[in-house]
Amino acid sequence: MLIIGYLLGSIPSGVWIGKMMYGKDVRDYGSGNMGTTNTFRVLGKKAGTVVLLMDMFKGTLAALLPFLFHSTADPLLIGLAAIIGHVFPIFAGFKGGKAVATSVGVLLVYNPLFFVIAWVIFLVTLYISSMVSVASMLGFLLITIVSFFFKDALLS
Repeated sequence: MLIIGYLLGSIPSGVWIGKMMYGKDVRDYGSGNMGTTNTFRVLGKKAGTVVLLMDMFKGTLAALLPFLFHSTADPLLIGLAAIIGHVFPIFAGFKGGKAVATSVGVLLVYNPLFFVIAWVIFLVTLYISSMVSVASMLGFLLITIVSFFFKDALLS
């Protein structure tokens, strides 16, 4: 499951969508990154939204693998393999994205309430700051703090 999770994370959504829909490799533009943010920046809302959903789905599907295989493996661990795959994708020369969307997809399986809270934090911060990087970092920080108040099993 770790290998499958890694391979799922390695799917270069931004590169594939850019090449199939626009004939462009997003890595040649903007930040040079293949992730959701650069796809939005380079190719626009339609392509960016598709890549966002694909990248989230990679993390979600990876974290669901233990359930699909009726295994006792930790969904968070398998999801982490997808996150590593997104950052260091075998299908894109080990140069990937920052894995924010893939991480959020893992979070959806791990704890749906945290997923909703993280999205609210992200969207409010993005609205205020207009910077995805700030919204992502603040979302990660605050959802980690929130998990302490919920006495999250991972932290026990």
